Amino acid sequence: MKTTLSNKAAPCPLDHVNRQFHAPAPNKLWVADFTYCSTRAGFVYVAFVIDVFSRYIVRWCVSRNMKTSLVLDALEQAIHNRGRHDGLIHHSDRGSQYLTIHYSERLAEAGIEASVGSVGDSYDNALAETINGLYKAEVIHRRSWKSCEEVEFETLKWGNWFNNQRLLSRSEIFRRLSTKRSIMSKPPSMLKQHDSNQTTSSNPGTVQRLLHTSSLSYPDTREEGVL
Repeated sequence: MKTTLSNKAAPCPLDHVNRQFHAPAPNKLWVADFTYCSTRAGFVYVAFVIDVFSRYIVRWCVSRNMKTSLVLDALEQAIHNRGRHDGLIHHSDRGSQYLTIHYSERLAEAGIEASVGSVGDSYDNALAETINGLYKAEVIHRRSWKSCEEVEFETLKWGNWFNNQRLLSRSEIFRRLSTKRSIMSKPPSMLKQHDSNQTTSSNPGTVQRLLHTSSLSYPDTREEGVL
């Protein structure tokens, strides 16, 4: 299945990354992409936003369609999780979802500079593609799937393992600790206010509701002080 549907007529930001997936500090470069999974009930789509410095999945979202709302929900959750940061670049492929007016306006509103790779070249978004590949190899391709909710719950468990439980190299541990210090040092006035009883999705799934209301959610780095 082809998920990158490019709109050649749409205005497109420049590529500010040029395949250099390195960042000097947390929240300087995020990469985003989404992938798909076949279930008995139809296709399901999973979007990720990753911090390049710490290789941390900032947020993710699951949906039954690949409309702009899928990637926009993941972005909204990432912005809420990390707050506003000067000099942050958001890099994606040239998929039409990432080039819509709504998505571009939300990036601008949050003070995030957009960066977009070329058409049909996975190397231009290689880090996000790598996360997609790991996710599909370690979760999706290991079994058949019944529903969107089932994929959502397993994605929640895998995301928690990837961020908080897997073995890290010495450099990864250093980057995670640096990210923790950066987030915890943010003054409360710079963190976006959020109603924990609301979600950006117009039709949130079961697990997305759990993310806001239960202990199964990813730890909020500002409140729990963990990565």
